[in-house]
Amino acid sequence: MKKQMLMAAMALAVSAHVVTAQPQPGQAQAPASGQAAQPTALPQLKPAAAQTQAALWASRVLSRYHYKATPLDDAMSAKIFDAYFKSLDGEKLYFTQADIDGYAPARTKLDDAINNEDLTLPFQIYNTYQQRFSDRMAYARELVAKGGFDFSTAESLQIDREKSPWAKNEDEARDLWRKRVKNDWLRLKLAGKDDKYIRETLDKRYEGYQNRLKKLNNEDVFQMFMNAYAMAIEPHTNYLGPRASENFDIAMRLSLDGIGCVLEQRDDYTVIREVVTGGPADKSGKLKVGDRIVAVAQATGPFTDVMGWRIDDVVDLVRGQRNSTVRLDVIPADAGQDGKHITVSLVRQKISMEEQSAKKQIITVKDGGVTRRIGIIQLPTFYQDFDARRKGDKDYKSATRDVQRILGELKKDKVDNVLIDLRNNGGGSLIEAVELTGLFIDKGPVVQQRSAEGRIEVENDTDAGLAWSGPMGVLINRGSASASEIFAAAIQDYGRGVIIGEPSFGKGTVQTLISLDRFSQSDKVKYGELKMTIAQFFRINGGTTQLKGVTPDIKLPVTADAETFGESSYENALPWTQIKPATYMPAGDLKELFAPLQKKHDVRIAKDKDFLDIESDIAEAIKLRKDNLISLNENVRRKERETQEAKAKAREARMASTQGTPDDATANTNSGNKDQRAKVPTPTAPKKAVSVKGLPTSDDGLQGSERSLSAELAAEKAAKNAKDVYLQEAAHILSDEAGMLKADNRMASRTMPYLSQAK
Repeated sequence: MKKQMLMAAMALAVSAHVVTAQPQPGQAQAPASGQAAQPTALPQLKPAAAQTQAALWASRVLSRYHYKATPLDDAMSAKIFDAYFKSLDGEKLYFTQADIDGYAPARTKLDDAINNEDLTLPFQIYNTYQQRFSDRMAYARELVAKGGFDFSTAESLQIDREKSPWAKNEDEARDLWRKRVKNDWLRLKLAGKDDKYIRETLDKRYEGYQNRLKKLNNEDVFQMFMNAYAMAIEPHTNYLGPRASENFDIAMRLSLDGIGCVLEQRDDYTVIREVVTGGPADKSGKLKVGDRIVAVAQATGPFTDVMGWRIDDVVDLVRGQRNSTVRLDVIPADAGQDGKHITVSLVRQKISMEEQSAKKQIITVKDGGVTRRIGIIQLPTFYQDFDARRKGDKDYKSATRDVQRILGELKKDKVDNVLIDLRNNGGGSLIEAVELTGLFIDKGPVVQQRSAEGRIEVENDTDAGLAWSGPMGVLINRGSASASEIFAAAIQDYGRGVIIGEPSFGKGTVQTLISLDRFSQSDKVKYGELKMTIAQFFRINGGTTQLKGVTPDIKLPVTADAETFGESSYENALPWTQIKPATYMPAGDLKELFAPLQKKHDVRIAKDKDFLDIESDIAEAIKLRKDNLISLNENVRRKERETQEAKAKAREARMASTQGTPDDATANTNSGNKDQRAKVPTPTAPKKAVSVKGLPTSDDGLQGSERSLSAELAAEKAAKNAKDVYLQEAAHILSDEAGMLKADNRMASRTMPYLSQAK
């Protein structure tokens, strides 16, 4: 079976090891007032022999078999040089122009570094970066120790520095950091914090950045350099080190062998952020949210102290073979730092990552005296357990199988229309994209692929019959990419459903995983994998989604900035092109529905205060992005904050006053969860929420683990329960469609000749 992956580059940032937070800074005491924190000598990282060999083999594969095969020469070296510096310091906060000039001779030497199996040069660049980073943090802590910022001056800070020049010299770099520290101080001051709290918080923050950097090792540096090389060819090609490769596999199969805890790092502690229902930790009843893991041991042998460890290193110890035992030394959440430890022994089991599985809910929409039920299927990714399927496991995990089961449930629920929510779905398995499309069409081509040699292959749905023969729609946004775009494009080309939302990401390329370990001379030496672009996919109508994405039939307000997010934001993205259409028979022609549906939508949101709020905030964000400056004057910022808070309070009051009104009702059945904890047999009133997804909240000036865990979890819960106005409006649009088809049988027969009344 081909193991082809279709993912937007940002999908790789999704954690795949049941750990939701990035490693956080360590804890230390703030220096006394006026005491400067001095830069410390940092270890000089060096490449390992296996890394130099892996780089050479990767270059041979990339230069010969990539869809956009590019020789590793001086021209490519210059691209790698720019990409590497951008990956290290994209906002141009650490290096100076003098640093860049000093490394200018290296622009044409990085190809030699790879070909000669000598990666000293890229590691030297990194070592300079880590020293500059340490210098900037030491200066930031010095400023914090001194305090005394003047917030009455007419000074401003540039928000986005990606397109700005490097600081000319150290003086300019220090002035840049003075403004950044001043802004951090001002944010906390505006949030009502006193000087003592601000000084301690910021010093701990900057020291934490330093500690986090110290935890990086040569594997991290090698992966950054190799990704700079891979992505200099084309934006969706990546190098995956052994650990990243394992996590990528977990993300695709949505399962792992472990204890069923989501972990994060807070200060020097590994903290339990979530206990997965039904996992070993949950069943034991001995672990709870907030517990701190300070040491780990296997079934036998001594404990390993993990205080101050990177979170992924701790996770490696906690994970292990199914049915094996792991022992944890834990400080309970309600105990102090010197509280009594407990030892918990757990047997590792298969853990399903149900949060990333398909889920359903039903939204009821009232239109005059008519109530319609819209079935929603939220699909975060196109997942499949490839190994389980290959081994013949009849219960292998699959997005298509889960959606097919949910569609059967929605039939029994007698819904009038079905919406597939693909917002922020960055892609996944090509096989799943094809098979999922097959649930909504009878038989036929779904997507075309063109190889580097120009050979065109057509991926077909060969299974006759439909899992859902009624009307349907697809909700997309700028974060819908790759496999999401294949599915949405096929549904659109077949005239099978209404595409709602904003233009999608625009990723029209196919990746495959290539193991570099085959070139290793030893089973103990791992080279990692390449996620390499090998083909470009095309719609069955002959066009490609590359750069342009999928254009929705019914357009919602655009929230994303195409200049900074999406395929068109990459300088080296492949161009848009087209090939001959595949031979296919459209299932219907929905075009005559679009104008009246768009008109109904426009009229509805024109007087919808939630949408007006969102559009107002979008306009403000566009202005802020265009101005690219934020004032460092306290009076100016305080007025801006007061305006925002007054606006937020007015919105909350308005939403609180409308709670319980019978406009829409939502039954969130969470059918992706096997334990069915949230079964709701009939639609219920909306969840109580006084916020709208996507709207800003008050700035508390804090970052990451500076907030308490309980506050973080409460904020996440509030965000999850917030009113999703885009989803509600998409349900209204499909309700409008259902009403139009019901009222006009001739229109129904013209637009949807396939439509079956028996759902």
